[in-house]
Amino acid sequence: MALGFDLVGICDAAPPQSLPVLENWIAHGMHGEMEYMATSLPLRADLNTILPGVQSVIAVGLNYYQEPPQSDVKIARYALGRDYHKVIRGKLKKLAGVLSQEFPDHQWRPAVDSAPIMEREYANRAGLGWFGKNTCLINSHRGSWFFIGTLLTTAVLPYDSPAQGGCGTCRACIDACPTGAIVQLDGNWQVDARNCISYLTIEKRGEFSEKQSEQIGDWTFGCDICQEVCPFNQPRDSQPLRAQITQEPDFLKVRRFPSLQQLTQTSDDDWDELSQSSPIRRARKSGIERNALANLKNKH
Repeated sequence: MALGFDLVGICDAAPPQSLPVLENWIAHGMHGEMEYMATSLPLRADLNTILPGVQSVIAVGLNYYQEPPQSDVKIARYALGRDYHKVIRGKLKKLAGVLSQEFPDHQWRPAVDSAPIMEREYANRAGLGWFGKNTCLINSHRGSWFFIGTLLTTAVLPYDSPAQGGCGTCRACIDACPTGAIVQLDGNWQVDARNCISYLTIEKRGEFSEKQSEQIGDWTFGCDICQEVCPFNQPRDSQPLRAQITQEPDFLKVRRFPSLQQLTQTSDDDWDELSQSSPIRRARKSGIERNALANLKNKH
């Protein structure tokens, strides 16, 4: 595709059917300290709160897979390059500009992760992938190493069929998760954020408990374990798109991270330079320093 998206599909803008699952997850406290997940529930129930008169959702996927650099600072692959919010939003705006010429009397609203949208459900309904036990959206041909973006529109477009697939009896991600964060809740596989390394290293504010400090192991920002062990992410001759290196230039511009020891005492100026246009800014300087200290402690 001209804009570089690896996956694209379209579905209707009907209310999400998976909202009760999210509500149950929150009711059991599995969102941890992410209170915005609870306060945004009413907005997630209807896409008209985002774009009045919305009729269709264009869902896109953008591969971010690449091998991480050799470093004692362990960063999830999605955060190695430029902030995906900026990259995908820019592409969606260009897509909206092209489509608005064909549908001049309609409205368009790009959204990437930060808007209160059940993105995974709409991406599933648009045919991009199905829900894995680790809650990632998995495409049978490409795996799960891709970001999701959505473009809402008041135009009625032709819809694709929902993606079909499943994990079967596979437990690779469940067994590999070092903190046991992947659990069943009323018949649905969920990630309990309170025990998830990604949550602890990114969303968790303040100091760690002794247990939390040990749980993050050697991960400084995020975690890739459940995706690394997923069979749908393993290269196969019959599936050449699996674990294929991203072609997005902004993701391939991997920033150089200082050592763990240096991260524990980063100056404000150095932090600003390091985190500029990077997802790691989400964790804040204090969070990265805390994580690096825990990493060093766990090495001994």
